[in-house]
Amino acid sequence: MSEISTKPYLLRAIYEWCTDNGFTPYISVKVNAAVQVPMEFVRKGEIVLNIAFTATSGLTMDNDAVKFKARFGGVSREIYVPVANVQAIFASENGQGMVFDQVEVDDEPLPQPNIEPAKPALGLASVSIREADALADAEKNQLQEKNQKKSEKPSLKIIK
Repeated sequence: MSEISTKPYLLRAIYEWCTDNGFTPYISVKVNAAVQVPMEFVRKGEIVLNIAFTATSGLTMDNDAVKFKARFGGVSREIYVPVANVQAIFASENGQGMVFDQVEVDDEPLPQPNIEPAKPALGLASVSIREADALADAEKNQLQEKNQKKSEKPSLKIIK
């Protein structure tokens, strides 16, 4: 019988510690074909996700994957992250958490979405992957202008 990794248990423990202390838990994820996340928010093959109770619906963290629903740009999305793809979990308020050793994750090419021209829905437009980076940057700038009180991005501190 193969031994179960400690990683999913540590993820759940840090998540619980964050919520018990009123912190906002985030996970850093290495994106590949096994991960189901909004590709327009992926940067350099990684994405950081807020997994707080208030930001997710139906969050489950089992031994195989982290699964939940979340809203991105007002649109509900199903999120699926295999535990092997989680690089870190941390509290956004103070950066405390845990960074995991880099385990070899299949580096299959990222899935190329089948994007066909469509009518924009809810202010969203259909764009190609090449245009997605430019669009995401423009949307980010608009959000920053609307939200002057927006706090700084979360960062990790590695304490040795």
